[in-house]
Amino acid sequence: MDTGSSANLEVVDKFCHPGHMLNVDGDADAAVEARIRTGWNKFRHLPLLTNRDISVLRRGRLYSSCVRRSMLHRSETWPVRKENEVALQRAEMKMVRWMCNIKVKDRVPSKELIERLGINDIIMILHQNRLRWYGHVFKKKTMIG
Repeated sequence: MDTGSSANLEVVDKFCHPGHMLNVDGDADAAVEARIRTGWNKFRHLPLLTNRDISVLRRGRLYSSCVRRSMLHRSETWPVRKENEVALQRAEMKMVRWMCNIKVKDRVPSKELIERLGINDIIMILHQNRLRWYGHVFKKKTMIG
């Protein structure tokens, strides 16, 4: 791309900004994928999450404070679509089943497993984050204007 100066810029489809993956189309697909990968990396580096000597509730608290926070980091600014929510929920449920040592074929409802761990649904947390951010932005606009 010619900018009118001696510098030439390369046009790309997506790029990484500190803490974010940004797409040229403005959707959150790349950011959600990157955050899910980060969540899985945190999950794998915390063997306490699958340790049977630790209570399920403690594993749930550890999961919420480490893994889920890394998955939802900066999510309040994502333009989330239903596919993104499904991807986050699917990744979380795989981790939850692993922590509870429950296979899909055991046919234990996801809601029951989330209750065992003492955590809230990830989609509810995602929406709360967005509402909190929107309230902050709305408050800031009304104070300025």
